[in-house]
Amino acid sequence: MIELIVKDWLAKKLAVLVCTEVPEGPPASFVVVEKTGSDRKDHIDSAALAVKSYADTLYKAALLNEEVKAAMDSLPEHPAVSAAKLNSDYPFNDTTTKRRRYQAVYGITYFENAAL
Repeated sequence: MIELIVKDWLAKKLAVLVCTEVPEGPPASFVVVEKTGSDRKDHIDSAALAVKSYADTLYKAALLNEEVKAAMDSLPEHPAVSAAKLNSDYPFNDTTTKRRRYQAVYGITYFENAAL
């Protein structure tokens, strides 16, 4: 699953918790990887991922978002990933929990059955 590949990749590159959903009792800063869509054409898989950077201030969330983008830029080094393209990033505060966050949306091209 591409979400797990990206989660594990970011966990190696970042100094914060990286998960696929908001944890119970979350730390001040963490990252959530969420798949928002996918496609397959001619046996080539692609997915849209939202990578959400949470922090206790919007400024810190923006800084974490920059770290996320730097780590995502290196994602094609992974043997299962051929491309990682930033579509957009923006402030995206969580109105339910009132937590500050940024969101970076990526288009990922990958090989589902690649040797990992």
